[in-house]
Amino acid sequence: MPDQSIYIIDDSEEVRDSLAVLLESAGYRTRTFASALEFLGVVRLGWLGCVIADVRMPGMTGIELLKELTLRGIRLPVVIITAHADVPMAVAALKAGAVDFIEKPFRDDVLLASLKPALATPPGEVGRPGGAGPQARLRTLSDREREVMLLLVAGHTNKVVADRLGISTRTVEVHRAHIMEKTGATSLADMVRLACLYEEPASPGTKEQR
Repeated sequence: MPDQSIYIIDDSEEVRDSLAVLLESAGYRTRTFASALEFLGVVRLGWLGCVIADVRMPGMTGIELLKELTLRGIRLPVVIITAHADVPMAVAALKAGAVDFIEKPFRDDVLLASLKPALATPPGEVGRPGGAGPQARLRTLSDREREVMLLLVAGHTNKVVADRLGISTRTVEVHRAHIMEKTGATSLADMVRLACLYEEPASPGTKEQR
């Protein structure tokens, strides 16, 4: 859409400039901001497009920005990028309503591929915890696979998951492969988004929530 822009928010001028060059070469209109607070000072209801925001920035983090946009009723999809990715951070970002979570350094095509569904996100879905992933994919998992998934997205290693569930590490690896295959998850963000479809990130062993 001609009124859409990509709003790049990162405290690194080098990152802002490189992303702007990439996105403009792909046909997008961009605006850059050095901080979340700078962006919040100008953003208004009705703006169209997508936000790309770093997690760790002075003054306000990307996740805090997500929450503030939601409080203000500003329905801009947000893609979070970070050089310090970990599972709890991904969980926090996606539960706050991020449409994707991408770890630096990333390939140009990965970011561009993320923007297409972000820009196509219906306004009513923007800001929903975990995005708009289908519940049907969760229903394809067995109870044990759901237990394994919840432990994995909580940041536990295969060995810890095996110890917690009383199974072998190899069995955990098999369950993990089945989870990826059944749900179509290809990344950490995909798996975390599915886990966020639970009303609560319940501890493994509880029944599936609806």
